[in-house]
Formats: sequence, C-alpha cells, structure tokens
Amino acid sequence: MSDRSSTSRRTVLATLLAGAVSVPLLGAAPASSVPGETLELPTPTGPRPVGRRTLHLVDRRRADPWVPTARGRELLVSVSYPARSSGGAPAVYMTEGEARRLLEARGLAGVVPAATVAGTRTHAQVDAPPAPGRFPLVLLSPGFSMPRTTLTSLAEELAARGYVVAAVDHAYESVGTEFPGGRIPSCVACDRVGVDVDEATVVAGRAADLSFVIDELTGRRRAGALASIIDPRRIGIAGHSIGGAAAMATTAADRRVCAGADLDGDFFVRDAGSGLGRRPFMMVGAASTHRPDSPDTDWPVAWNRLHGWKRWLTVTGAEHFSFTDLPWLAGRLGLTDPTVPLSYERGWYITRDYVGAFFDLHLRGVPQPLLQGPTAAHPQVEFHRP
Repeated sequence: MSDRSSTSRRTVLATLLAGAVSVPLLGAAPASSVPGETLELPTPTGPRPVGRRTLHLVDRRRADPWVPTARGRELLVSVSYPARSSGGAPAVYMTEGEARRLLEARGLAGVVPAATVAGTRTHAQVDAPPAPGRFPLVLLSPGFSMPRTTLTSLAEELAARGYVVAAVDHAYESVGTEFPGGRIPSCVACDRVGVDVDEATVVAGRAADLSFVIDELTGRRRAGALASIIDPRRIGIAGHSIGGAAAMATTAADRRVCAGADLDGDFFVRDAGSGLGRRPFMMVGAASTHRPDSPDTDWPVAWNRLHGWKRWLTVTGAEHFSFTDLPWLAGRLGLTDPTVPLSYERGWYITRDYVGAFFDLHLRGVPQPLLQGPTAAHPQVEFHRP
C-alpha cells in the first residue's frame, strides 16, 4: 500500500469517526423542540414474533488488542431469533447510560434527551421461547465506534423472516456499550487507530471475534437452547462501515461462513477479497463514495478478487449511515439533514429489501429477482459491473 493510499484511508476513517453520530442529526433543533412521544423502530415485515437474549462472551484464549491487561477478549452479543408467541417484556433499545455516551461523544447531549433514545420501542421480547425448527445464522458487525444497537432494525427484520441474528459489540471499540455491572468501557481504539495502529488491526480483531461468536452460538455450553435452533450449515455475516470489512475478512478466514455483505465500508486490508473462493459477497454503498470511479474506495481491487456470485450496488442520495438505525431515529425526531437527498424511510426500505434478499437467496435458496438488476421499486439503486 502506498503512503498516499494509507494516508487517504486514515483520513477517511477519521472523517467517519468525527461524523459518526452528528451526520444523521445535522440541523438539529434545541432539545425543547424534540417531540415527546416515544420513538419506535420500523415494524418488521416477517411473519414471526421476535425474541432477544443478550450474551456476555469472553474469549480467554486471546488478549484484548486494545487493553492487553484485560482478562481475555470481551464481547456483548444481542441474539434476535424467531420466537413462539409470547407476551414477554419488550427488549430495550439501549440503556440510558449507553444513549448518554453516544450523544455526548458528538456534542448532542443538549439536542436529544438520552431517555428518548434509550426508550425507543423495539419489536423483540426478552427471553421469549425460541420457535421450533432450525434457522440460518446471520452475524452483524457495526461501524467503528458505533454500538451494535445501531443495527437493531436489521436484526429484528431478519429474525422476523426466520433467521437467528447475532449483533456483536467489541470491548473498547464503541463509544457507548454497557457490559455487566454497569461498566461502559472507553473507546480505546478510537484514540489509537491512525496513531499507532492502522485499520487492519480492527478488521483482524473483529474477524477473530466473529469466528469465536460462531463457536459459542453453535455450541450448547454458552448458547443453550439457541444452539438447537441454529443450522450451522447456513451462516452469513453482514456489517456496516468497518464492520463490512470484518464481514469480508471473516468470510475469507472462516469456511463456516457461506455468504457475506458489506454496507458502505472500505476494506482496509491488502488482500481484501482473497480467500472467499466461490462464496457470494455483496457490496452496497452510497453512490457519492462507492461508485467504481470514486477516488478513494478500495472496492475495485477487492471486486476483482471475488470469483463467485457478487453484486456491487450503490444508492443515489444515501450517506454513510443511511444503512443503520440512526437516520430513522433522527427523522422521527424531525432532525433530518437537508444535504442528504435520500429520505430515512427510503434508506431503511433499501437496506431491508436488499440485505434480506441476499440472505434469502444464499442461505435459503429462494430466487430473488430483486438482485438481478435495476427495478422501478428502488430507482436509487444502481448495479455496477466494472
């Protein structure tokens, strides 16, 4: 990698960090004008009730890459899954402490009350009994500095369609993740990436984390009853931003992963795309930064190393966080960004439909015309075959 390329990528990552929360909330009004009603995530379209369990996992065999004195690599995993009908308590979106950290990190504490964000209604029930059957497993990895909660809508949508979905938080890589005992570790990685380590360190660490999560979820020791409803022959992974790089790296390194998808993330490693063989991979990104002629993206090099089913899609009018919960929540609060043409609803529909179609095709074997080319239902989505 050239010095110029390395510098460019560090600049891109620093920009993403600086705007991680503020971008979707640009133009925010004072807190007094924020609507008082409870926020609610988009309703899943699948027919199944959704349950959720949170697992605290520690890989004792590995040192934490950010805090070597920690006792192993610590992860927090929200598992959403098809459930039997149950009148259980609704799962929380995030704790108030997590919401406060997320807002404070970008100077938004006076714009949106932490209680408003924390109180967002989800569509999952805590510890609901799992539905009978065996279902594909999909792992989700969030963007750098972002908590796993920013992918909750996608997790619930897939679970309602009949997937077990594990959204993973990595210790010391999030601005606000509350571990058992009320601990909210600082984002040590945020201070080190681009200073004394590069982005590839994050990608490699997450790939090892996600393989460990697969180990734990497919073994009864940790997952318990959840292990019995997971089909270990049908495993997929998707991620946003650097989580998308982790999705590709994990797919390359772990033969148990059948299919992977990247949502608007560069790959940051020299050999991105190598090792997938003929396993399918999909890249979906904002047209402003991830078209084939975009100057700083590393997608073209990775694309040429993919030899199986593959898609390169860009979304006109999207921005980096259009593929997460953040624009939806901001839009519901009336805090939309006038410089982002794509509405928060349209961003969610595109994410839901294309990610769902990808896994339905490759983990269920259900034909998906949506993935064959442009459609009038989503005119913002462009297919590229460079």
